[in-house]
Amino acid sequence: QVQLVESGGGLVQTGGSLRLSCSASGRVFSAYPTGWFRQAPGKEREFVAAISKSGGNTYYTDSVKGRFTISRDIAKNTVYLQMNSLKPEDTAVYYCAAKVIGVPLINRYYLQTREYDTWGQGTQVTVSS
Repeated sequence: QVQLVESGGGLVQTGGSLRLSCSASGRVFSAYPTGWFRQAPGKEREFVAAISKSGGNTYYTDSVKGRFTISRDIAKNTVYLQMNSLKPEDTAVYYCAAKVIGVPLINRYYLQTREYDTWGQGTQVTVSS
């Protein structure tokens, strides 16, 4: 089994930056397509960013384009989410997810929660105004 652990969350002021990490451990055989999602209190979990198995393709929800960057270090089995120019509306629990089951195309990314089979426990990001 593969386990995902997020880290890097915290409290930051408006305009500040944080870098989230999602580290995979366990029976990790290769890089997996990975996504970041977030869930604010009383709201549904929403897509934030995704990266392909190769790391060559990425996709972002409109509200974070130009502010967030997803990347991966395949040797470290880690995916990052660099978040700059943070806003109070970015406050949420951030989850990373990986598509471990199946044989995805090397340059494909996934946008839907149902497309991912492995999830981390989440890390809280709070942006104060």
